[in-house]
Amino acid sequence: MGIVDPMTALAASFGLLGLMLFRRVRLGISLNAAAIVLALLAVDWPEIPGLIYASVDPLTVGGQLTLSIVSATFGVMVLSQLYRETGAMDELNSSLGRIIRSPRALLSVLPAVVGLLPVAGGAVMSAPMVESEGNKVGLSRAKKTYVNIWFRHLILPVYPLAPMLIITTALTGLTSSSLILMVLPIITVMAFVGYVSSLRGAEAQALSRAPEATGVGAAGSSLKAFSRSFTPIMVTIVGAVGISLLDYELTRRGIDVLVATVMGLAALAAIFKVSPRMLAASLRSASIYDITLATYGALLLRGAVNASGLPEVLGGLISGGGVNFLLTAAVSALCGFFSGSPGGGVAIGVSILGGIVNFTPREAVLTYVAAYLGYLVSPIHLCLVFTAEYFKAPLADVYKQLMPSFAVSFTAALLLYALLP
Repeated sequence: MGIVDPMTALAASFGLLGLMLFRRVRLGISLNAAAIVLALLAVDWPEIPGLIYASVDPLTVGGQLTLSIVSATFGVMVLSQLYRETGAMDELNSSLGRIIRSPRALLSVLPAVVGLLPVAGGAVMSAPMVESEGNKVGLSRAKKTYVNIWFRHLILPVYPLAPMLIITTALTGLTSSSLILMVLPIITVMAFVGYVSSLRGAEAQALSRAPEATGVGAAGSSLKAFSRSFTPIMVTIVGAVGISLLDYELTRRGIDVLVATVMGLAALAAIFKVSPRMLAASLRSASIYDITLATYGALLLRGAVNASGLPEVLGGLISGGGVNFLLTAAVSALCGFFSGSPGGGVAIGVSILGGIVNFTPREAVLTYVAAYLGYLVSPIHLCLVFTAEYFKAPLADVYKQLMPSFAVSFTAALLLYALLP
């Protein structure tokens, strides 16, 4: 037994977590601090070193999973920074802009492509392009903010390299491919809702683009540049999905994403001739270490919750499928909303709900999507704050655009939950 009962320890540790997030302490530090405080309060102190070692024990499946997932997250973040340092991101965006002639289509695609690289506050990278294309169709400042936020994060829930998805598969035991397949209907709904909402009131006569270089040579040059810059991302995605389909044991140990990330880094280094200077500049980014530490913190927090006896205590307090269904959706969305982080929202939600609900695939999907949607509209979501500031759009006007789409998407998630076996 620990110093206090598990429920008191839970309240204290998550209270500290909430306070740290409110004070803008980095997510990696916050999650690890909450896990340690929970362990100190609810677990016998002689057992804590064993708990920490068990989370990274290379001789166990759980330890191998942690080591692989944390290493893969580090690799993904390095890949993101190298894309900026090498100029691959600029090449990808400019070539895509030359290939896609419709401003409406470009408004949807450009933020989504930039969103493939999980750079903290990265919405600022796509904002200038959205501004340029949005002006052509007469979008207001609030609508341009909406477009940049909504479409930048559209691919995130089904992107095999997203830290949010990596954390969810590690916490729930689902494979990345099965989770992606189950979430795809929600993304389809979100894409439709976003496309319709972003074009409402657009000036049809302004949809033609300014003349640019045309012809076989120009088109071939643009396609070549796009293929070159997109190849490292494609190699990583295909590698992660392919390995996960090939052998479940590799997925269970997190080796699929780790190997795929190494493949992507190797492809980027070969194509763009990554120099030691570029690598050193990328490694100076604090976001790399914060997200990596947050990934470990999420797994450590789950271990502390299980060791504290909270699942048994919470499981005895609430029962009944209907209550569990509503509780799962509400708690997960609030965790995403108040943490301002999709991965953090999932980690906190799973830790709280672990003893209340049985995480079958549909409960896992509901937790995943609800936490993601809560994060998407969070006022402490950096991409939302930075984008609104860039476009000088009042947050009240931005929320008028965001909340109807959030409501439709959240309803779609609830319906999906009801339909899944």
